[in-house]
Amino acid sequence: MKKEHIVHFKVMRGTSTERMRGLVYLEENEQLTSRHFEQCLKQCGFEVRLANKEQFIYKPVDPSEDYTIDVLENYGRQNADLQGDYLARSFMKPNRPI
Repeated sequence: MKKEHIVHFKVMRGTSTERMRGLVYLEENEQLTSRHFEQCLKQCGFEVRLANKEQFIYKPVDPSEDYTIDVLENYGRQNADLQGDYLARSFMKPNRPI
């Protein structure tokens, strides 16, 4: 059975940065690799090559294009919206036993 994994990345062009995401399908016990990230970025329309394997930084294959892509491996854990979670919980009714 395949599992879906959302890949978060940012595309940096000059002084602008755009956050994007893509989707990777993994087999049951398969781990994410740089090849999965590269395939995901290609499906998103970026022809890239791995420039830094420790930080998952990608550069365009075409030297006339000027952008850098940084794959954010632990995006979900770092960017949790705690204030939003607290606000949402404040609207929930407490679960009281009868």
